[in-house]
Amino acid sequence: MHTADIEYSHDDLRLVGHLAVDDSKAGKRPAVLIAHDAGGIDELAKRSAVRLAELGYVALALDYYGEGKRLDPAQLGERFGPLAGDPLKIRAIGRAGLEALLATEYADASKVAAIGYCFGGTMALELARSGADLAGVVGFHSGLSTSRPGDAVNIKARVLVCIGAEDPIIPPEQRLGFEQEMRAGGVDWQMNVYGGAVHSFTNPDAGTDNPALAYDEHADEDSWRAMLQLFSEVF
Repeated sequence: MHTADIEYSHDDLRLVGHLAVDDSKAGKRPAVLIAHDAGGIDELAKRSAVRLAELGYVALALDYYGEGKRLDPAQLGERFGPLAGDPLKIRAIGRAGLEALLATEYADASKVAAIGYCFGGTMALELARSGADLAGVVGFHSGLSTSRPGDAVNIKARVLVCIGAEDPIIPPEQRLGFEQEMRAGGVDWQMNVYGGAVHSFTNPDAGTDNPALAYDEHADEDSWRAMLQLFSEVF
């Protein structure tokens, strides 16, 4: 297993993504871009890259903020708000990561997916709305709303979103709005809703100081299997 930090840039930022691939096998393989949560690149995104590499993919956990680091709370308030409110900037940062992934010698550019956790799911969806050439998009407890819902007509990918039924950050009305957006855009989409699950259900470290966040083993394992099933169908 080969893992490495991959440097690339966007808008004068030095970004550092985390690449994972089984380089004992020759040739190109399906490529998966992984978008982290709002706080910056983390162990969940990196572990996901390794898990996917073990299954025969090449995966890159991209970086939003620079230097491949997590933000402290003060930085998060300053950096996240302007990004979250600008879908075109979200898409541009996602495309920079996608280009870095496709520039590797391992990536098959005809078999590409994007996944994301929390705000990372939002980024994967916005990348799809931009018309990126993706076969699949998966969002785990992802933000579903956008200020540009009409751009759903540009989505080429199969879309899967996995949401906790009790998630106060992604309430039922946001799920309904997403359904309407996908339907209007003619998208091939699916939503898995997990009873009892709240936000960040894939993260074993979630919920220590916020009741809106909690790990849910069933939702975590089932959503991962659903993602792999989607990949088996689109690749």
